[in-house]
Amino acid sequence: MSTHPQHESGPEGHQPHPDHDRGLEFDLSTMLSRRSLGLVLGAGGAAAALAACTPGGTGSASQPASTASTTAASAPASSSASASASATPTPTLTRAIAECGVEIPQETAGPYPGDGSNGPNVLEASGVVRKDISSSFGTASATAEGVPLTFTLTLLDNANGCTPMAGAAVYAWHCDRDGKYSMYDSSLNNENYLRGVQEADANGQVTFTSIFPGAYSGRWPHIHFEVFESMNNATAAGQVLAVSQIALTQAACDDVYATAGYEKSIANVRRTTLQSDNVFGDDGGIYQLATMTGSAAAGYTAGLNVTL
Repeated sequence: MSTHPQHESGPEGHQPHPDHDRGLEFDLSTMLSRRSLGLVLGAGGAAAALAACTPGGTGSASQPASTASTTAASAPASSSASASASATPTPTLTRAIAECGVEIPQETAGPYPGDGSNGPNVLEASGVVRKDISSSFGTASATAEGVPLTFTLTLLDNANGCTPMAGAAVYAWHCDRDGKYSMYDSSLNNENYLRGVQEADANGQVTFTSIFPGAYSGRWPHIHFEVFESMNNATAAGQVLAVSQIALTQAACDDVYATAGYEKSIANVRRTTLQSDNVFGDDGGIYQLATMTGSAAAGYTAGLNVTL
C-alpha cells in the first residue's frame, strides 16, 4: 500500500512508521474482497459491502442506517482488562483473523493531533487513559454535545499470523459536532475533550465512547487514531506504529446531520465524498470505512479492523 500523502492543512503530525506499496488496479471482485479484509465484518454479504464502499449508494437521511450498513464490531471486554487476561474470541474477531492481510493505510495525523508533534501534548496528561472521551478531564470541564457514538478498533499483527495485538495502545481523537478540535480552536484552548487512550485487551480490541463528529469544509467525516506498541509508549508520546483515520458511512452521517446541533455539517458533507476527500480519495476509503449500526435517536456503534 502506498502511504497516503499529508493532505490535511496545517502542521504535519507524526510520520507513519512503515512505507507500503498498494496498487489500485483491481477489479470489482478484488475490491470487495479487500474491502472485507480492512473492516470488522458482521453478517452482511457482498452487496452490503459494495453499498458501504459507495457513499452515494448507502441511502439518505430517511433510510434506516441499520439497513444501509453492516453489523458493527462486538464490544470488547472492559477497558481496564489486562492485556494478559484470558478472553474468548468473538465470532467477529475469529473471522477478522481468518481474513486478515491488508494493512491499514498510513495517513496524516493532521494539524490537530495534540500528541506533542506540533505543540500541545495530551498524551502525557494524567487522566488521558479512559474509555469515555466525550468530556474534558483534569482542570478542564466541558462536555462535547452530540449523538452518542461508540467505536471499536480491532488490532491485528500481520507479521505474526494476524494475532490480536494484546497490550498495544490506541490514541484516538476527533472534532466536535461544530467541526472544532479541542486544544487548538481559540474557543477550546483550555479543553481536551474527544481525546483519549485505551490499551488493547486480550482480543486486541479497544473501545471508546464519544459523540458523532461533525463535518467540516474539505473533509469527509472521520476519526483520527495512532497505534503504539504499548501503553508506556503511548503515554510517553513514543514511537508510533501506525497513524490512520476511520471514515464514517454516508447513511449514518445523513441520519445524524439531520438532527439539531449538526446544522453546520449538512452543507459541508454535501460538498465532499469519499472519492473526492483529500485523504480517503485515492481508494474511496475502502480500507478505512467503518461498519456501523444504530440511529441518531439511539446512538451509533462503529467498528474497524486495523491490521499492522
